[in-house]
Amino acid sequence: MATFEPIGRVTCPQRYRYEAPRQGVLRPDNHAVIELLPGNDYEQALTGLEGFERIWVIFELHLNESWHPLVQPPHEGASRRGLFATRSPHRPNRIGLTCVRLLGIDGLNLSVAGHDLLDATPVLDIKPYLPYADAFDDAAIGWLEDVPVRHYSLSFDDDAATRARWIFEHGALDCDNFARVQLMQDPTDAERKRISAKPTPGDFVIAYRTWRLDYVVMDEARSVRVTGIRSGYSTEDLVAGSADRHDDKELHRAFVQQFSAP
Repeated sequence: MATFEPIGRVTCPQRYRYEAPRQGVLRPDNHAVIELLPGNDYEQALTGLEGFERIWVIFELHLNESWHPLVQPPHEGASRRGLFATRSPHRPNRIGLTCVRLLGIDGLNLSVAGHDLLDATPVLDIKPYLPYADAFDDAAIGWLEDVPVRHYSLSFDDDAATRARWIFEHGALDCDNFARVQLMQDPTDAERKRISAKPTPGDFVIAYRTWRLDYVVMDEARSVRVTGIRSGYSTEDLVAGSADRHDDKELHRAFVQQFSAP
């Protein structure tokens, strides 16, 4: 049996699995800080790393507890595949690997971008990315050769953007990041996401914890437009004294008061 001790932790706004993109390159502006632990001469171990544009981060998938030999790939309509033929995070050993942009080093803190990590992720190792050794652009990609990948652009209506900013400032939940992670690929995949179709064709709603994002999918233009953000609680749910399992109803009451029609 092998045991590993983390060399550091990740600090970033993303706390839940559904806030992290499938691959870090899909959210190139996602920033995080890798905070190495003091007292281990890691300052010396970082010598020379500042000249590399990208680094490999080996980390623990700390939120995962089980794995399955067959998994459902995150592509709408794709059939089940063997775990080892996928990049599923649910592995027999909870080891993850990601390649991120290194923005800078300040003491024991490494600023990175383009990541698919979560807050408090234990970091096991760091290595420099070497294009001549790590990139094989002409490599075959197996069953993924036959999977059409459709990317959608995403925009927010002005009112939806205002509400997203309010929720982030008052509740520390990033609706903008969530929408981009969940809706820029497979924006109608109700099998794997908390998506419901609305009566009007092309209109959908997706749940982000106790919030609801309304959006329109325009397939021909390959675009998604978030048209509104609202509380997932009913009026009855928000009555004072009602059970508050997620401890956030006071925030929702303030939101409803802030954005209720005059």
